[in-house]
Amino acid sequence: MFTDIISERHIKELLTRFPQLADAAGSIDRVYVTLKNCFVNDKILFCAGNGGSGADSEHIVGELMKGFRLRRPIDTESSGRIVRTSGDQDLAGRLQMGLRCISLLSHPALNTAFMNDVDPDLIFAQQLFVLGRPGDAVIGISTSGNAVNICNLFKVARSKQISTILLTGSGHGKAGQYADQVIHVPEKETYKIQELHLPVYHCLCSMLEESFYGK
Repeated sequence: MFTDIISERHIKELLTRFPQLADAAGSIDRVYVTLKNCFVNDKILFCAGNGGSGADSEHIVGELMKGFRLRRPIDTESSGRIVRTSGDQDLAGRLQMGLRCISLLSHPALNTAFMNDVDPDLIFAQQLFVLGRPGDAVIGISTSGNAVNICNLFKVARSKQISTILLTGSGHGKAGQYADQVIHVPEKETYKIQELHLPVYHCLCSMLEESFYGK
């Protein structure tokens, strides 16, 4: 059932705390593999959502781009280059390693310009069309699974050979038909879905961090 020891340990810990997520265990494991492959190949993970799900997108980036549960000192080669070019040993000692991840919520000038000038339902799709490359991955978070801008995001992703991952509730929304993988949590009310999304993506971030930066 589990891809590796890291996956087994973290998902079992998750299910101990949130047993209602048992049916999602297999999906979480498969998404972990997809994201791990994305980062192994030096690709980028994009994240998007609306409202609270947008905040979750930013949260995921915050856990992956810096230390989450582990220390992530930068590699010796990078540290040496910084010291040689700047003479700043302290800077080299305080920077952290990270996994390349971009929230599509994080460009307000671009997003509001595109909303005003073109179409608000295309703000995520436009960014991915410009930034995305084959082999990248995108997580779209939609509690209903019906967010139009997430559907459009996934359509563009598929055209560019970018893996699409939907994080949603118990329903089968429209975005699911464009998603390569779906993680369902067993709730129907928005706030309850969001309460279960957090431990799911924390589990994914923990597994990825240990896979790349664990001893």
